[in-house]
Amino acid sequence: MSPSDADDGDYAISYKVLAAGTRVLDRDGGEVGSVRDVLENEAEHIFDGLVLDTPAGQRFVDAPEVARITAAGVTLTLDAAGVAELPEKDPAGGPRFRANARGGKLSRFLGGGWKRE
Repeated sequence: MSPSDADDGDYAISYKVLAAGTRVLDRDGGEVGSVRDVLENEAEHIFDGLVLDTPAGQRFVDAPEVARITAAGVTLTLDAAGVAELPEKDPAGGPRFRANARGGKLSRFLGGGWKRE
């Protein structure tokens, strides 16, 4: 148990069990919105970020800007001004990739193991 867990009595949880509607706080503790979607790179089991519902609309926050996830709330590394500057969520969801089955070992080694759909 880390000291931050002991401070507020709320333990960190995995992004995989983070519920939509969970409140989101800036680094100063001010509420800036709620979780709309949790984004994951499913092929590699990596947390990619969050889509937030804010008073200014839907915003995307990248995974490195998420400081802590608990059942009670998500804390960001950004202050309120930084949250206001977050980009809007791309409605298309960004590009999609699939494994390039025709690429050999050298191609995968050099980063050519994926093909844009």
